[in-house]
Amino acid sequence: MPDRAKVAVLISGSGTNMAALLYASRAGDCPYEIVLVAANDPAAKGLALAAAEGVATFALSHKGMARDAHDAAMDAAIRASGASYVALAGYMRILTPALVAGWEGRMLNIHPSLLPKYPGLHTHERALAAGDSHGGCTVHLVTAELDDGPVLGQTPVAILPGDNAETLAARVLIAEHQLYSRCLARLVS
Repeated sequence: MPDRAKVAVLISGSGTNMAALLYASRAGDCPYEIVLVAANDPAAKGLALAAAEGVATFALSHKGMARDAHDAAMDAAIRASGASYVALAGYMRILTPALVAGWEGRMLNIHPSLLPKYPGLHTHERALAAGDSHGGCTVHLVTAELDDGPVLGQTPVAILPGDNAETLAARVLIAEHQLYSRCLARLVS
């Protein structure tokens, strides 16, 4: 198999999307490999999973750091890992334009709504309040505008009678775990 694209994944918490990307990468025909999992919270649970799976990790708390200094340190760790792509997987930080520009076309994110609907937070509550028939998820390239880059893929998820934000979020997460690895594989191919 030819060399696989090297991907760094940035997380802030449990890392379920990171885990989905990692386990998808174990398939023999997957065109990418995860070379680093980095977090802005040293207590992020996904770091322990990545380490247990033999993936290099990096953690640097953003608390007390200027945003540009933190982004520069994260960027240095990503570049030192040899990564050619960056996947944001529940990374709860607004990135500086300098960091985003350095990875233009090679940084992607997953968002729990059908963009351009509901950028930012509380996406499931907003879809329910609007009476939408579907929520869903979007994988997109990262640009300097929040949740606004070119869409690489979307999966609609039906909203059921009696759904609340938690029940909808749980089903959307299943869709996220499948969509993200497919979109990343397509991007790096």
